[in-house]
Amino acid sequence: MTRYLALFGSINVGGNRLTMADLRYAFEREEFTNVETVVASGNVLFDFDERPTDGLEELFAHMMAERFDIDSFVAVRTKEEVRAAVEDNPFTGSGEDKFVHTHFLAGQPTPEQFEKLMSDHAGRGAERIAPGQRCLYIDYVDGVGRSKLTSAFIQRRLGCPGTARNVGSLARILAKMG
Repeated sequence: MTRYLALFGSINVGGNRLTMADLRYAFEREEFTNVETVVASGNVLFDFDERPTDGLEELFAHMMAERFDIDSFVAVRTKEEVRAAVEDNPFTGSGEDKFVHTHFLAGQPTPEQFEKLMSDHAGRGAERIAPGQRCLYIDYVDGVGRSKLTSAFIQRRLGCPGTARNVGSLARILAKMG
């Protein structure tokens, strides 16, 4: 069995309220094992046979729509990918953990898409941004709440949805992954 992390976007924000107990139950009904939620924002650890994560992402997005009537982006990553999301983030250790994020993406942006994001964001804020493997690394230097570098802004430039977690949360999740 492989240990995975499912990161749900749009959970417990904007009216999409869902208890973590209900989310765990939905995973267990789908016969995933060792299901555990971490923080009340849509982070689910689970065990399942090793398989490509994109199929799991589609399954969970469908599950959210069918069971809870919530349209949600879902990123599924292995323990190694979560570790890379912390260790490969060039801003980890140089910025405040609560402001340093990994923005998990549905796909890998092209260099041209990343350049469009950078040029469109120029002059809009102090954020530092770097490309990663199916993710962006972001240091929201002045805080996330006031930033103009939103998920919607990123999605429009890169052409794919995503969801972000700060490196402090990711480190806690990684520790729970064993």
